[in-house]
Amino acid sequence: MPLRRRVLIIVNPVAGRGRRSRRRLDRVVAALQQRGCAVVIRRTAAVGDAERLAAEAEADFEVVVGAGGDGTLNAVANRLAGTGRPLAVLPLGTANVLAREIGLPRNPERLAELIAVGPARPIWPGRVGNRLFLMMASSGFDAETVATVNSRLKRRIGRFAFAWAIGVCWWRDGTCELSVRIGDVDHHAATVIAAKGRRYAGSFVIAPRADLAEPMLDFVLFRRAGRLAVLRYLGALFFGRLPRRTDVSFLRARDAFLSAPAALPVQADGEIVARLPARISIAEYPLLLIRP
Repeated sequence: MPLRRRVLIIVNPVAGRGRRSRRRLDRVVAALQQRGCAVVIRRTAAVGDAERLAAEAEADFEVVVGAGGDGTLNAVANRLAGTGRPLAVLPLGTANVLAREIGLPRNPERLAELIAVGPARPIWPGRVGNRLFLMMASSGFDAETVATVNSRLKRRIGRFAFAWAIGVCWWRDGTCELSVRIGDVDHHAATVIAAKGRRYAGSFVIAPRADLAEPMLDFVLFRRAGRLAVLRYLGALFFGRLPRRTDVSFLRARDAFLSAPAALPVQADGEIVARLPARISIAEYPLLLIRP
């Protein structure tokens, strides 16, 4: 019989939809205990708690589980990368982009089995300043949307809060002018997304060649600004036709330097982490992730 793990679960209790998330957590915990795992649950109560709890995790925990949305996973990952201790995912959030990217089982029993005995494989996070990201970082319209999302509305209506924020930013039409230096070449764009995974906002594919296991970033440059351009980009993303657009560029590199006339926000995994100018690059060390 394979060894069963000692598991720490760091839970964001406000992620997802209340009772539904609690039931999912309870089912996974019960299934882990049935498989012989020793499970300890610690809940966040304030901003910064997920990262602190990951940093304070005792050495005998063989796995640290991030139970929440992509923001919770980001916080835990920032403390685990380079330590040799693996991260596991229990998706309870709004979009759960990383969970979709790695094809995580939705069934609590299968998910518990993966956490209990699944392999820990290296992935390469990205970095903005001193913050790591697992799926993507961006500046321009995308980051402005993240900055506009109302946290209370997000808790009440989930992903529809992002739709509301997109509408607000579209109506404002705050055109951005970004300079993106990759290698020795300067590019210009209205929005830049640095992707580590293929998916965006859940199930949409934004970077078809991106691979978590490769120490590379896929930069997606949206070159046109304005309301009409945003509508066209959103339509192309929804129908899977983004790579066909001649005004969207896909570039692979280990790092890029972004700047703009204004100190525009930079988001990473759904959280504002910096202001331009900023460098987006591959992390120095991989992160061990338990995945199918």
